[in-house]
Amino acid sequence: MDKSPMDMASFPTDYKVSEKMVRIIYGRPQLKNRSLAELAPTGEVRRTGANEATEVTFYKDVNFGGKDIKAGSYSLFTIPGEEEWTVILNKNLNQWGSYFYDESADVARVTVPNGSDSSSLEEFSIAFKEVEDGAHMIMGWDKTRVAVPITF
Repeated sequence: MDKSPMDMASFPTDYKVSEKMVRIIYGRPQLKNRSLAELAPTGEVRRTGANEATEVTFYKDVNFGGKDIKAGSYSLFTIPGEEEWTVILNKNLNQWGSYFYDESADVARVTVPNGSDSSSLEEFSIAFKEVEDGAHMIMGWDKTRVAVPITF
């Protein structure tokens, strides 16, 4: 079995593909007695998952964390911070990790607060939470939680 199995999350979460607004495919690394600071160093661009760069597809134009984004597929990167994270949409697809990340291909960079939860997640996870006018894309690992608002 893959050490960082691939997973997918979408919104809405029902099975009607024709009504999907967003889908994300990503690898799920595990802490395995390592610290989040070791796996996702502060101030460094990271792939936001494991293996290939995370890929997010918007099925219609959206507002992603305050930035207008055209429908399409993008790679997702993050820059972890102590107080806030920078979440990056990049037009270069099919990248392995962040080794070949090219800032000039960025479509948007948004900054969101670094939140926390009392429970720890062993596996990196992405989920969508429905809110008025859209959803929050929530990324969580260990006790860190980062939410990006998406309006449709």
